[in-house]
Amino acid sequence: MVQKSQTTYSPPKHIVSAATIVINENNEILLIKGPRRGWEMPGGQVEEGESLKEAAIRETKEETGIDVEVLRFCGIFQNVNKSICNTLFLAKPVGGTLTTSPESLEVGFYPIEKALEMVTFKNFRERIEFCLDEDSQPFLIEF
Repeated sequence: MVQKSQTTYSPPKHIVSAATIVINENNEILLIKGPRRGWEMPGGQVEEGESLKEAAIRETKEETGIDVEVLRFCGIFQNVNKSICNTLFLAKPVGGTLTTSPESLEVGFYPIEKALEMVTFKNFRERIEFCLDEDSQPFLIEF
């Protein structure tokens, strides 16, 4: 009698997130100041059964109080070693009121140059720059 090997298959565990670069009519970017990473764009993990776009809209509302309309998909930053895919969207505000949350100590719209100086965590500034450069889209940045 031949015994079958007992190998169990476990699917890879990936984290998928969605973030927005929200630009208002004054050409200012919406930023949040998080408790761990400092200034960054709003975003977070995509929930089961939720589209990337829906997650970007929901996370922006939860973290900033601002309702947004997604204008376009910009691209993906993939942290290969940590199995994290960060999807990025360009959006515009369409309502709501700036409000902080447990995930955002401060929120506000800032001129683009000032915002880029404020964002210092890892490659988050680069993510914003790629989203503002339509010629680079769609992009896939692996690191």
